[in-house]
Amino acid sequence: MSTLTTKNILLVEDDPNLGEVLNAFLEMEGFAVSLARDGEEGYEKFTQSKYNICLLDVMLPKMDGFSLGKKIRKKDKDIPIIFLTAKSLKEDKLKGFDLGGDDYITKPFDEDELVRRINAILKRTTSVQNISELTIKLGKFEYNHVNLTLRIDGNESRITQKEGEVLYMLLQSKNNVVRREDILVKVWGENDYFMGRSLDVFITKLRKHLKPDPQVKIENVHGVGFILSDDN
Repeated sequence: MSTLTTKNILLVEDDPNLGEVLNAFLEMEGFAVSLARDGEEGYEKFTQSKYNICLLDVMLPKMDGFSLGKKIRKKDKDIPIIFLTAKSLKEDKLKGFDLGGDDYITKPFDEDELVRRINAILKRTTSVQNISELTIKLGKFEYNHVNLTLRIDGNESRITQKEGEVLYMLLQSKNNVVRREDILVKVWGENDYFMGRSLDVFITKLRKHLKPDPQVKIENVHGVGFILSDDN
């Protein structure tokens, strides 16, 4: 995750009027904005500079927003992504979250709401940097919450920022139920169906990370939440 002090935003929007309006508004709010008009230009700008967050229109020329988001996510697994779209189809929202998007906002939207969503995401994704060095035992694993690393039997792997936030909440209440709505509000900022689906995706990813130790389990308590245990 970038430690840039200035909030740098990559905005990829092909509508010239909306692009200029958003650019001007976000700069008034203190952001540094780099505006691209199509998916290819957006990816080129992404590879040339450092950003704190990406705002990607879904319907883009040359490369659509989902394809762009997928390429960005391959290059940087932690950078937050918000998809902007005129569509409100459930399938599109789920696709955005499955690709690793952090939020999905449907046009037309209120600029103040967008800024609040951006700030909420940036606050969540950078909060881990303010935590002192912290290593937690979990079965055979050692989890470092600052570096987002899982170490087992001399092998180390790194998880994403959001995976780390979910895992940390489960660790804080190990062997007890952590309610779905508590995780969603704490990590995603709100509790709704689409965020819930995104949470399920991240739980699946965490289970894969933890698979090397069969004693470590994340149990689904249907309709309530999750229990992390390591049989210790």
